[in-house]
Formats: sequence, structure tokens, C-alpha cells
Amino acid sequence: MEDQESFLAGYDPRRYPSVAVTVDVVALTIRNGTLCVLLVERGAQPFAGQRALPGGFVKEETLDDAALREFAEETGLTPGRGELDRVHLEQLKTYGNPGRDPRMRVVSVAYLAFAPSLPEPTAGSDAARAYWVPVDEAKDLAFDHDDVLADGLERARSKLEYTPLATAFVAEEFTVGELRQVYAAVWGEDLHPGNFHRKVLSVPGFVESTGRTTSRGGERGGPKAKLYRAGDATLLHPALLRPTGEDRVR
Repeated sequence: MEDQESFLAGYDPRRYPSVAVTVDVVALTIRNGTLCVLLVERGAQPFAGQRALPGGFVKEETLDDAALREFAEETGLTPGRGELDRVHLEQLKTYGNPGRDPRMRVVSVAYLAFAPSLPEPTAGSDAARAYWVPVDEAKDLAFDHDDVLADGLERARSKLEYTPLATAFVAEEFTVGELRQVYAAVWGEDLHPGNFHRKVLSVPGFVESTGRTTSRGGERGGPKAKLYRAGDATLLHPALLRPTGEDRVR
């Protein structure tokens, strides 16, 4: 049997179709109570002038590093300075349908990113503009990014039911009311304050009290709100189901 060294010496990759690998990032944050996604305006062909998710070709790096690099490039955050410490980044799905990119066969690994507050974005080298857009207004995107965004939103909405991911959208110390605003924004549904408060505190390890309160009461002169931090739970049991999901369960 031919050894590996001899095999590689005679191996010609040009005998096979060329395939490129990219990463795309569905970056979500909440701005003024609205769930927003980071979009760029493409500065070059293909799809010049059209909106798209941030992303690019993978270089001599891991997929995770490529996604983090693209995310940092468009947000203006600097890796290594602690600015990305509170960013939650996870692989979403791989997209590889023929024809999804008119240049060549391109397989893209999509990532989902969450952060509690992010600065105004800065366009990277291959983008004319970058901006935060309410998810309801993010349509007609380049490539297959409408599908990628839809998958990212469903992943985010589902994960809020079964994991403590919502705490990635708030500051290190937060009120239950602020947490409720996250759920309402991501799910796109109004939530009853009292019912939500009761459910959150009934889930072991979801949040833990800091023993402190806000510096002032509510807008209507109510009592100061208690401050919480993320607990040590990795899964929520019982889950916090979306109101529409609760209807299906019943």
C-alpha cells in the first residue's frame, strides 16, 4: 500500500471542484427595547449595495476565530481588551446549497452572537456601511441570508425558553423587569409582569439576588427594584415557554 507521504506528493487538488468556506454572523442586541440585528451594506459585487449579514472568507484560523474576527471588525470592538468578554457566540448551522453564491461553490458556517449593549457599528473593509436594524425590517438580504437570519431568530427564541441565555442581553446586575424586557423583545410578545416575575424566581439557579436594589424607584414612584445576577443553571427547569408555546402545550 502506498504510504501517505508518497500519496500527498502526487495528489492534485485541481482534479476536484473548488470549494470555499465562509462564516456569517447573526449578531443580535436590544436597542431601545427593540431586538436588532447587525447588517452591512455590501461595497462590492456580488450583490453590491444590498444588505447582508456580516461575514467573510475563512483565513488561516479556526471557524470560531473567523466568526469572532468578523464580528469584532464590524462592531469596532477589539479582541484581547475584554470588550468581547460578555459576547455569547455559538455555531448556528452550515449552509451549502449549490448556487447560494454566484462566484463559486461556497459553504458558509453561520454563527449566532448576543451581547447586552454594543456600540454603533463601523463598516469593515468589504462593506460600505454597517448598522443595527430592527429584525422585523431586515428583509431581502443578499445570498441566502434571509434564511440564515430566520434560523438565528428561531434559535435565539427557543434558547430563551430552556437556557439562561437572556442574561447575555443585560448588564451583570439587573432587575427582573429588565430581564422581562429581553424576553418580550426577543419573543415579540407582551408578558404579564407578575406572572413573569413568579416564573423566573421559581426556576432554580436561573438568577440569584445580589442583596442590593436600584438607586431609585420606578417611573411611577414605586419601590426600588431588587437587583439580581445570573445564577449557575445551564438549563432552565421548569422552562419559560413562550405564551404561544404554552397554548400549544395545553
